[in-house]
Amino acid sequence: MPEWTSAVGAQQLVRLLHSQRPADPAGRGGVPAYRALADGVRLLVLEGRVPVGARLPAERELAAALRVSRTTVAAAFETLRTDGFLASRRGAGSWTAVPAGAPMPTRSLEPLPPEAVGSVIDLACAALPAPEPHLGQALRTALEDLPPYARTHGDYPAGLPALRQALADRYTARGLPTMPEQIMVTTGAMGAVAAICKLLVPRGERVAVEHPSYANVLQLMRDAGARLVPVAMADHLAGWELPAWQQTLRAAAPRMAYVVADFHNPTGALADEGRRRDLVTAARAAGTTLVVDETMADLPLDDAVAADLPRPMAAFDPGGSTVITIGSASKAVWAGLRIGWVRAAPDVVRNLIAARAWADLGSPVLEQLAVTRLLTDGGWERSVAVRREQARTNRDALVTALTEHLPAWEFTVPPGGLTLWVRTGGLSGSRIAEAGEGLGVRVPSGPRFGVDGAFEGYVRLPFTVAGPLATEAAVRLAAAARLVAGLPHAAAEIPRSFVA
Repeated sequence: MPEWTSAVGAQQLVRLLHSQRPADPAGRGGVPAYRALADGVRLLVLEGRVPVGARLPAERELAAALRVSRTTVAAAFETLRTDGFLASRRGAGSWTAVPAGAPMPTRSLEPLPPEAVGSVIDLACAALPAPEPHLGQALRTALEDLPPYARTHGDYPAGLPALRQALADRYTARGLPTMPEQIMVTTGAMGAVAAICKLLVPRGERVAVEHPSYANVLQLMRDAGARLVPVAMADHLAGWELPAWQQTLRAAAPRMAYVVADFHNPTGALADEGRRRDLVTAARAAGTTLVVDETMADLPLDDAVAADLPRPMAAFDPGGSTVITIGSASKAVWAGLRIGWVRAAPDVVRNLIAARAWADLGSPVLEQLAVTRLLTDGGWERSVAVRREQARTNRDALVTALTEHLPAWEFTVPPGGLTLWVRTGGLSGSRIAEAGEGLGVRVPSGPRFGVDGAFEGYVRLPFTVAGPLATEAAVRLAAAARLVAGLPHAAAEIPRSFVA
């Protein structure tokens, strides 16, 4: 029985290694080629971009693809075996591993356990503490509302009728007339995306995505077998490049496109009404279903922006045949609620409900009752006000700290959302993330938000810390950046001769 469970081709591995090269390689020479190769593979494993248990190409094949000697590859493989990142057996080849006792790498953005928060500054997840006392009040009231539901079986595949009505009313108040039959409640926004992908995207089907895009959704789609078609975002929060989208939709004819129009994750860009209208028109012409993620829509952080928000994208799809909208309580209120929803045409909602039984039978009743209360007694608006103030304060503190301690890093301050997309001054974001782990700060590197190793020169920083903690996070990131820039072993790049 083979010890490996997947395989990485020589050309694929070369592309991944090539993506690690920082934009400005000056001053990083002198690293032995075998060590650079070993460091590159090790980092790919730690990042989760090459899975554990993946069979690597044979030494001779990889040497030819990298245009180096077989001796170089053999020495790199031996280094990886010594360090515990490679295992080999005669006749079976070599496959990736992790050293005994080391945590398994993950491709998702998993939060630290709460008990570890005191020792590590966690900038991996864009999630804030609950807005109290408003959440607690909603949960206490939900317990009072629970008895009639507790006398039933408790399974509501479409969601509680009261919550579907409250969500429909909220969309209607935003200028988007909606019936409860157009709403399905899900277990978080990720549950909504998973249900839509299962319904609309057979394995091998194309899905157009912004580039960069939300890391966990990209991985969900990869795992579902979708073929991701990236469409570049414009620089400096300009949003979508409409000509690129129109060309992609015409040429690739993707079955589905996933976009974040409101305070995009990770860049924070806000699409204006003209871009929204034009993208819906282009998607309709191509026969592409637009899945629009609105989980950040309640989080404008600048007053002028909050006073003049563009209409929802579904407003430009009056027939309801092109746009499916996703919402969630996780960013506006608290991630621990795990309540999301889909707004779509009634026939799409019926199909989603019918297909849901194969995955889960519904979302937690108590949490649905709490969100219903928030939406109907003013608690949602009060919670969002607290959340905006927290995020605004944290954003400003983080920007100040980065400007002081990392002046070479580049970013544009977003008008809303929970994340800052930062160019790391020509250094590898993956290596900064790796070095930061050892210095007590966790950050996700840029390639997690891209396709095929893109955005190596970036990290994403959420607005989750403020005051002295934001300053300390910047100090630790600056130390990680110095480590990457100053120590060849930490900052090793794949030499130019490795590029096929």
